[in-house]
Amino acid sequence: MSIFDKAKNKAEELLGRAEELYGQSHGDAAATVAGEAHVMEAEAEEESLERDADRPGGDDGLAGAR
Repeated sequence: MSIFDKAKNKAEELLGRAEELYGQSHGDAAATVAGEAHVMEAEAEEESLERDADRPGGDDGLAGAR
């Protein structure tokens, strides 16, 4: 998993948490649910990238380093 993938997933997760908190504080159920979805999607993507990186022959982020 590259540093850019980690940063992108973390930003997506933080955006989701902010949207979720906004929804909760303003009584906006749609924003709350959308925020939760962003968080869950980012966490799932991060887990998927970690699984792929753990596989033999997986992309370790180092070009040509075999």
